Amino acid sequence: MKRLTLKILTRLPTKYVGTGFILVILLFIYGIIGSMIIMNLNLIDSIYYAVITMATVGYGDLTPHTGAEKIFATTLALGGVGLLAYVFNIILTNVQEKMTKYSKEAKKMRAIEEMDDYYILCGYGRVGKVVFDELVERKQNVIVIDKSEETCENIPKHDNVVILNEDAIEDDFISRLINERCRSIILCTGDDVINLFIVLTIRESHPDAWIVSRASKLENVSKLKKAGADKVVSPEVIGGHDLYYESTKPHILKITVKHDVDEIYDEFKIITDHNCTLENIEYHIPGIETPLTRKIKTMSIMDGRNYRNYLNSHDDQKQALASLYRTVNYVHSHIISGPDKATFKRLIKDLEKQEEIIGINLTNEEISKLTAKNIIE
Repeated sequence: MKRLTLKILTRLPTKYVGTGFILVILLFIYGIIGSMIIMNLNLIDSIYYAVITMATVGYGDLTPHTGAEKIFATTLALGGVGLLAYVFNIILTNVQEKMTKYSKEAKKMRAIEEMDDYYILCGYGRVGKVVFDELVERKQNVIVIDKSEETCENIPKHDNVVILNEDAIEDDFISRLINERCRSIILCTGDDVINLFIVLTIRESHPDAWIVSRASKLENVSKLKKAGADKVVSPEVIGGHDLYYESTKPHILKITVKHDVDEIYDEFKIITDHNCTLENIEYHIPGIETPLTRKIKTMSIMDGRNYRNYLNSHDDQKQALASLYRTVNYVHSHIISGPDKATFKRLIKDLEKQEEIIGINLTNEEISKLTAKNIIE
């Protein structure tokens, strides 16, 4: 009976720890009152008897004799064993849970310390998920912060992703993660007040951090900018895809070049060799400011090989692409994302050996003026 009671009570949920302590106190009061009434003991002896019976010590100096006394002693002993075992089990369980949590957190912090560069993503909702997918697809290191334990458990696990089940606005938690290896902080929570508070907190300790924030309401865009956000994006206007691009703006390169179709693969190989992603290609029609845009979004050399083989086996497609190149006088721009500015410098240096570079980060207006004046043939 003793073992059965212990087994049942120690399996109770840990949320009842407070109730357990209250029940122990009530049982203790029951033991004192019962000892005085049923056992006919004085107050001091009643306290003593209640304690040794609940603890199942039983020195034998006070022994029940009548049936009522034995029933009282039995209920007090069983209740004491069960409740004390439950309370101690809860204490040990809580300690174990905290130790496990600290161990996991320590492991995650070590993983963050080993990251060369990373993005901090606050909030994994509908918009946050889109940004997360964009980052992971490009093999970027990501720290995801979300206060919902259930949400954190459902986030896909990757080697380059660290998931922190924390509240970003508590104890300047997010500020402690920002250093020279942090590329960007992306705030995707659906609460503009929380985003505003995080921006203010970060700006206070990290004035140079690159912060991109979501604004659920258009009227809060100006407030977030005044608070210190470098870019504010409203999903009412653009989506998570554009939020990602804004966050990577310090690491986005637009390079305008001139070459023919046969150099496509060699150029793409150079880009992938530098661990960069070819996001888009813009074809500039002479004199027209708005370019023709072609979405690429790949950093796999295999994609480049497959496309080269496709053109070599489909002469009509290759001729059509060659015709497009002739239409734009072979002038087009590559939108490239990469790890850092130093990588871009090396990339540009290697591309210069392969092709003619017209300019870096030129605006469409500048390019259209160049083509309109026939500066570029």
